[in-house]
Amino acid sequence: RLGILIVRHLKRLERVILGYLEVCDGPEEEARLGILETLQCIIEHAWPRMPCRLPVLLKALLKMIWDVHTDQGSTPEPVKAALLQGATECLILLDRCSEGQVKVLLEVVYSSCEENRVRECIRKVQENT
Repeated sequence: RLGILIVRHLKRLERVILGYLEVCDGPEEEARLGILETLQCIIEHAWPRMPCRLPVLLKALLKMIWDVHTDQGSTPEPVKAALLQGATECLILLDRCSEGQVKVLLEVVYSSCEENRVRECIRKVQENT
């Protein structure tokens, strides 16, 4: 609802987003799904300020993708798929507002990662133009 005025609150919002991305909140993962949707809106509205936040957000999103992939808990597959899709969409948005920096950084991760599910998320980002 704030639009571009969201930049006034980016520092605090970043801490909140990182906190929610780190913690699994049960089988339905409602908080993580909600925070990914929020992050997408923030990136869309505050895109000029995203390149400077890229290292922190990229690291958090990749860590969450890995955590979801390796989760042996009670999270159903459709919820895991939704989390991975949301994180992938955030990475695509970050790539667009950083003029391709995400694709460059993900090349190293892609070449060293052997997990197909994680590679699939990275591939989607790299193929998106």
